[in-house]
Amino acid sequence: MTDAAKAASTPVSAFDLFKIGIGPSSSHTVGPMIAARQFVCLLQSQGLLPQVATLVTQLYGSLSATGRGHGTDRAVLLGLAGHRPDHIDPDTIEPAVATIQQERRLQLLGVHAVAFDEKEHLLYMRKSLPQHPNGLRFIALDAQGQVLAEADYFSVGGGFVVDAQGGSVRNEAGVQRPPPAALPFAFDTGAELLAQCRAQGLSIAALMMANETQWRPEAEVRSQLLQVWEAMAGAVRRGCASTGTLPGRMQVRRRAADLFARLQGDRRDAAPDPLAAMDWVNLYAMAVNEENAAGGRVVTAPTNGAAGVIPAVLHYHQRFFPGAGDEAVVEFLLTAAAVGILYKKNGSLSGAEVGCQGEVGVACSMAAGALAAVMGGTPGQVENAAEIGMEHNLGMTCDPVSGLVQIPCIERNAMGAVKAINAARMALRGDGSHVVSLDKVIQTMMQTGADMKTKYKETSRGGLAVNIVEC
Repeated sequence: MTDAAKAASTPVSAFDLFKIGIGPSSSHTVGPMIAARQFVCLLQSQGLLPQVATLVTQLYGSLSATGRGHGTDRAVLLGLAGHRPDHIDPDTIEPAVATIQQERRLQLLGVHAVAFDEKEHLLYMRKSLPQHPNGLRFIALDAQGQVLAEADYFSVGGGFVVDAQGGSVRNEAGVQRPPPAALPFAFDTGAELLAQCRAQGLSIAALMMANETQWRPEAEVRSQLLQVWEAMAGAVRRGCASTGTLPGRMQVRRRAADLFARLQGDRRDAAPDPLAAMDWVNLYAMAVNEENAAGGRVVTAPTNGAAGVIPAVLHYHQRFFPGAGDEAVVEFLLTAAAVGILYKKNGSLSGAEVGCQGEVGVACSMAAGALAAVMGGTPGQVENAAEIGMEHNLGMTCDPVSGLVQIPCIERNAMGAVKAINAARMALRGDGSHVVSLDKVIQTMMQTGADMKTKYKETSRGGLAVNIVEC
């Protein structure tokens, strides 16, 4: 079976797409932390951990080019120390990393100390490994300098990690994944998804729920989806309450708190602003992505760089549509996940592979389809909304200034959220029939990404990243 066929046939859960973690990047922070922890867990399982004297990490491709700005260096150290992105307290990260650097020692899995010199043991290789632009190589050495173990991992976007054989690396020991035949309504393409909905008379969310119950009971699915929503809402709250500047030499000012105060203070007796909802959508998206840029807790949706789009659109629905509640949240997230699964199976969630069309573009598509669903859209209208959401993000580059997930990423999330709302409204004014299918636009996204120059794919070597003077 080819790698593409293997990826397409592997079941993907909503909770593979929506992962609670830390900023600023799912591919450059969350993924490397998972990979690093996996390697030391492998050493432990093979009985090699006590023999390790030094451990070298090599970062390749985009992880090397923008790793420092994206926190890859810290993520690797924390992962080797045994931390998980979904459990670690963001407030403990800086002290933990500072202790490792000052003591020049690293406690692997928190139980076995090895010497650590960042210049010798954390190397930026610049070139890429052939499998993917986001590559990591871990090499464990004994006291005589002999190699005990070596492994390559690839952070392929959205916090997903695969090993050199293409096998998925999970962040936690969960329920065993079923084989594809165990899913009652398996789908690999948008056409198959719509066909299943028609044949069963189910909405996309109901079909997804039936599939999700192969991993966990329905009550648990709902509970975990609401936990994801609470984590998203928590990122908005923290973003709206935090002031000052974001990390990095650009000293970008956090704007969400000021915008929130101004919106809260708008006079109720003033003439109504027909576009006031847009200000709130901008606020929600910016609050999340400022929190992400600060290394706070967010949800990959489907990536950290695009973490603000789906929460912003879901907040919009909850705030401006009377009666929206938990059921709408569950329907929204399940529908968004179904769309995200199509991109995971047939496209990419990696800015290093296809540019920002694979991050904010995918998030916009997921949010558009989900909003159309909770506004009463048919499966055909949902698919149309998702297609519109991506079609008008095709070719979007990933060119973070200074290698930081700040400019243009924060505002780009706000723009993606507004686009998603418009895409849903356009689709709901139609009957679901349209010329370009979601499957075709995903195929086009991948072709466009392949044609895009490497300098525009999360390397900070092109676009805004080289045309903006850093202060």
